[in-house]
Amino acid sequence: MTVKQLYEHLCDRVPTSLSCEWDNDGLMLSARPEKAVCRVLCTLDVTEEAVDYAVSGGFDLILSHHPLIFRPLHHLTPDTHVSRKALRLLEADISVISLHTRADAVLDGVNDRLCDLLGIGNVTLFGEGGEMIGRIGKLPAPMSLSDFCLRVKSALGAPFVLCADAEREVSCVAVCGGDGKEYVDAARAAGADTYLSGRIGYHAMTDAPETGINLIEAGHYYTEAHITGFFAEMLTDLIPDVQVEEFGSNILLCL
Repeated sequence: MTVKQLYEHLCDRVPTSLSCEWDNDGLMLSARPEKAVCRVLCTLDVTEEAVDYAVSGGFDLILSHHPLIFRPLHHLTPDTHVSRKALRLLEADISVISLHTRADAVLDGVNDRLCDLLGIGNVTLFGEGGEMIGRIGKLPAPMSLSDFCLRVKSALGAPFVLCADAEREVSCVAVCGGDGKEYVDAARAAGADTYLSGRIGYHAMTDAPETGINLIEAGHYYTEAHITGFFAEMLTDLIPDVQVEEFGSNILLCL
């Protein structure tokens, strides 16, 4: 299967219609879209470390969640980090496909899997302005906020979580992996007593006790890193003999 054919199949599974209007994803970079795909590296981010690994490992394609190119490139020179990576990938004949907000929204994507990891059932969609990215559901039994935070920390492998306590028992939980600060009001309106995201922000967290919803920040990386497993499963289903590896792109240290 070629790079172009693979991207078309991925679009069937994860449609472009699910992407947010502001997003930029898709076939990011390819010197030879007709090249056969034999080795794929799945990663959350196309970091320089991921590029190094892909080049040294002889990969044909990187499939990422966060777009390699999110903002317009004004110059294609080694002077900026994004264009430097793009040039190196082109020289190595490695293509990049990025599936961003559509992988958040798709069935069994980022947010459905986040619910599975945390034991949230009876899941339905919620969102803001027609962008139904988030998920909301119920725990099997109510629990304290501190106990739920410990569950989150353990399930996601996060070194710590931040929480704002509205003094509500945790029962109906809304989730949105990554940077979900814009969905706090939508989570509250959907009936959640607790909202979990990767990043929410100081002011929303400060206001939480006054607005009646528990808020939990578990880290952008940790709430989305599991998407590489989703990508790997799709790829092996589409190309049974493909060699797939998952690459952990987290470079943040907790000191």
